[in-house]
Formats: sequence, C-alpha cells, structure tokens
Amino acid sequence: MNPLIWLTAVAQVAVPLVLIAWFARRSPRGRTAWLLEATIVAAYLVAIALAGVWLLLPWHTSRVYAVLFALAALRSRAAIASPPPAAAAPAHPPDRRATLGLLARAAAAVVTLAVAAAALAGHRRPAGAVEVDFPLRSGTYIVANGGANDLVNLHLGTLDLERARPFRGQSYAVDIVAIDRWGLRAAGFMPTDPAAYRIFGHAIHAPCAGRVVMAVDGLADLPPPQADREHLAGNHVLLACGGAWILLGHMRQGTVAVQTGDDVEAGQVVGQVGNSGNTSEPHLHIHAQTPGTDAAPLGGEPLPIVLGGRYLARGMRVTMGD
Repeated sequence: MNPLIWLTAVAQVAVPLVLIAWFARRSPRGRTAWLLEATIVAAYLVAIALAGVWLLLPWHTSRVYAVLFALAALRSRAAIASPPPAAAAPAHPPDRRATLGLLARAAAAVVTLAVAAAALAGHRRPAGAVEVDFPLRSGTYIVANGGANDLVNLHLGTLDLERARPFRGQSYAVDIVAIDRWGLRAAGFMPTDPAAYRIFGHAIHAPCAGRVVMAVDGLADLPPPQADREHLAGNHVLLACGGAWILLGHMRQGTVAVQTGDDVEAGQVVGQVGNSGNTSEPHLHIHAQTPGTDAAPLGGEPLPIVLGGRYLARGMRVTMGD
C-alpha cells in the first residue's frame, strides 16, 4: 500500500479521532489530569494541521477536528464541574497509579507540545530567502512540501546527505498541488491517470526574468505512483535569475516552451505541470539554489524561496486569479 495512505490513515484519522474520543469521556478525573489531556489533544491537532500532508483528505478536516475537540472539552469539563456525590466517591489520597497517570500525561503533553512547536517553527521564514513571483495562475493551490525543517518539508532530508550532494540544491524546495473548492486535488482517491489530477496541464509562468540555463523535455508523464528515479527533475526548466538559479520541475511531456540559452520575462509561460521524473503524482516542484556546475547543475547551495511575497510551508494555500 502507498505509504501516504498509511500515514494519512494513522496520523490524520485514527490518532486524532481516538484522542478526541478519549478526551470526551465523562469518567471522573481531577482538574490537573483534564488540563494535561486537553494539552495533549490540542497540541497534536495543531501539529497535524501544520505538518500533516493534506492530499488524501481535504485541508479543512483539521477544522472539523478543532470543532470536535471543543465539543469534547465541553462534555468532559462538565463531568469535572459536577463530580459525583461525596458518598459515591469518598476522598482519599492519590494512589501510586493516579500519580503515574499524571506523570504519563505530563510526558505526553511535553512531547506533543514539542512537535507542535517544531511544526510552527517550520512555517517561519529563514534568513536569506530568494523572492520571486508565484509561478501558477487561476486556481487554488496547497503546499504538499515546503518550509524550514524536515517535519514540514521532506526535501530537507537531502541537505546533509552525502549521496544527495548532486541535487542538494532542492533542499528548500516547494511542492505545489491544485485543489478544488472542496479541498480535493484529484477526481478519485489515488487515480493512476495523471490527467485526473487538477494541477495536471496548468500553465507554468516564469517566476522571474532571467536566462534558461537548462531546458529538458521528452520524458514521459508516468501513471501515479510510478516514478523515474533516473531523471529526478523530469522535464524541467532551470532559470538563472540574478545570483540564484530557479528550478521548475516535473513538467508535462511536450510542453516545455523554452530552450537552453533563451532569455525569458517574468510571467512568460515556460511549460505545463506534468508528472515526469521522480514524483508520486502531478505537482509543480520549484526551488532556488546558488549556481551549480556542469557536472551537477542541481548541486548548488539550497536557498529558501519566497513565492509571491509569502514563505510557503506545508498546508498553506494560495488562490490566484487569471
């Protein structure tokens, strides 16, 4: 089974629903235990809202969880506010089991708060970012990968990996997917036809004025989730814009509209979104780097990238007019 299905089913469906149900129970517990439980659940929901991959589920699922959490808090808090009569629950000193329960809750709260804080940190703009235009028009888009740490951006896994040096320029890359008004990115759950994905065929506009360092076309658009591990960027255009190189990757076969050495203007159409190269489904990959070499054009130093005035991290959305 596709790992994304497992990740979504466990981290973004099973765990949040189990946590909310656990928190909503009306069984008596003290105020401290309740507050720790509220912290655990709230921090986990914040973490998946910021770091979850909202492709198989619409992004607003996280808002549904927030509403369920609020209802669970009201339900469980009412039980604490109206405890059973003293005769039914005689007072006694906390036993060892209760103490261990509080310690376990405290430890879980610390862990979930740390994960939520890391997810939030991944959404903060690093220093030294390259600013270019957003490369797509007419639609609503969501970031599948992007941000300042590997919790929200899988590309950062190549930053210090020796075998990834030939393409480490991608470490701050942003992967962009189109969604409809309901937050769905494809006609179906995981269709194998690239054309079933809403972003497939969208025009890609040069995000900056510059010169084409490299333009590659002719690679097939693969049926998801097949990937081409040999041609990682697939059909692509590599632009030199000032002191930075900008890669636009995974383009549709036969649509690359520029050639190596061409000068392009910002906003000029350079191709269409496709599913070529090392990609599990159609999306636009864009990254900034320092200039590479002839032997490793994608091996320059990675640079954070700001698109249309925003530093885009996982789960963030962009709506563009024509």
